[in-house]
Amino acid sequence: MRVISMICCATLALAGCSTVYRSSDVIPGAGDGTQVRVVPLNGETVTQANRAPYAPQSLPEAYARSAGTGAGVSVRGAGRLPEAPSTQDGLRNQRLALKRPPAVPEMSYQIGVGDVVMLATPTTRNTLEELTGLLAAQNSRNGYTVQDDGSVNIPDVGRVRIAGLTIEDAEELLFQKLVEAQFDPTFSLEIAEFNSRRVSVGGAVGKPGVLPITLTPLYLSEALAAAGSVSVPDIDVSSVRIYRNGKLYQIPLTDFYASPDLQNTRLISGDAVFVDTDFNLNRAERFFEQQIRLKQTTLAARAQELSELNTAISLRRSDYAEQRSTFEAREVLGANNRDYVYLTGEVDKQTRYPLPYERQASLADALYDAGGGIARETGDVSQVYVLRASSDPREFGAVTAWHLNASSAANLTLATKFQLRPDDVIFVAENPVTKWGRTLRQITPSLITTPVAAAVN
Repeated sequence: MRVISMICCATLALAGCSTVYRSSDVIPGAGDGTQVRVVPLNGETVTQANRAPYAPQSLPEAYARSAGTGAGVSVRGAGRLPEAPSTQDGLRNQRLALKRPPAVPEMSYQIGVGDVVMLATPTTRNTLEELTGLLAAQNSRNGYTVQDDGSVNIPDVGRVRIAGLTIEDAEELLFQKLVEAQFDPTFSLEIAEFNSRRVSVGGAVGKPGVLPITLTPLYLSEALAAAGSVSVPDIDVSSVRIYRNGKLYQIPLTDFYASPDLQNTRLISGDAVFVDTDFNLNRAERFFEQQIRLKQTTLAARAQELSELNTAISLRRSDYAEQRSTFEAREVLGANNRDYVYLTGEVDKQTRYPLPYERQASLADALYDAGGGIARETGDVSQVYVLRASSDPREFGAVTAWHLNASSAANLTLATKFQLRPDDVIFVAENPVTKWGRTLRQITPSLITTPVAAAVN
């Protein structure tokens, strides 16, 4: 009993000497020069609190802009392009000049790559067998196509090169091959499809296309007729042009129709025939040459513009990257002017929370981002406050304490809606058990040392 009495007396004595632990708290009313008004948080008071004007700070423009082709990016390119060349309307009175192609010597048809040849041999079978064999021969015709190496592949004989030979020379070569293979050399050779030698016809004709050259010569009049005949609005300014072996020849239509000799101009493989309504060959050549140069100039200008644009974009991108890097370095060093709220009391970490750029921050953001939330063992979830000083100079020292009672978890949704303002102070009170435990820890050393000192004395 004596010891208990001594402990109680020591506790009262220490409390009277103000050595017992004291914790912060939110005390409504006026005192110490501060007027505190406690407002419970609900849907209506959250809306009232959010009416306080505040514009979040903005990031530098370098974060918002891209290095695209906006204002400030200019390209020069090649400047103004040359004018398109003029046509020949001013020269209609000039007469077309005749420039006929040279005569082509008579020569036999030479087998070429792509031609299809058919080799026919006699048979002693009956009529039905002969018909069946004929159909088989027709169906195997593709097997005698002159391939890329100039050869045909004959079953049981092998590959025989016949490209470049006349039909007579090819028959003689095949005769020798059949004898060497011990086959009856009685056969006939004919060309079934002519695919190796062709002439193209285009321009002012009914059906432009490609015509084959067969065993009989192909003449200019026949080629034009096969292409649907000539169709021009004005015969006096039209001509037939033949492109052969890198050279261009011209036959005016008036001369063509008046001369059977010109109509019987023999065509050779590779000729390109074009019926043109233009009337001056040299002028036409210059015109097409100018068109090609104009197109090349246009492409070169676009390439130059693209190069200059890429250079400008690269420079702008580097400039923006430098601005961002400088801003971020200032942020790390604390040189930027930021808006903060402060967290104190029973939170996991007492710190200051920088308000984000370009958006509002809520009470929940600050608690669970910077402060780590309410301290689970020591914090009183029913006593969460946001302390906000009045911005009115006439109310200096007035503080509004927005009170959140989070003992009901549903009230935490109010924390996600409550918007923070610069210099707000978020305070979480300690629970009563924590306050009492801290008081005991503070006075326990005194309770132990006081009886010992008394016994010694």
